[in-house]
Amino acid sequence: MAAYFVVDLEITNPAGFEEYRRLVPPVIAKYDGRYLVRGGAFEVLEGEWKPKRLTVIEFPSAARAKEFYSSKEYRKGFQVIE
Repeated sequence: MAAYFVVDLEITNPAGFEEYRRLVPPVIAKYDGRYLVRGGAFEVLEGEWKPKRLTVIEFPSAARAKEFYSSKEYRKGFQVIE
């Protein structure tokens, strides 16, 4: 069963985010993930949610998503935006 990462990201380090964008997509692919939504225009139809930058990534299973999230490769990419 597919599993999804849903990320609402506020970019506070534009230079670091550019490096993250360079490093992370190959890691997502390595763990069989694929982007479904990445940035772009959106409209909230109900409620008070005000996302900054929305990303949705699909993985073939929760186990594969967790492998990605805990991988050294992803952690390296994530550190550039912290």
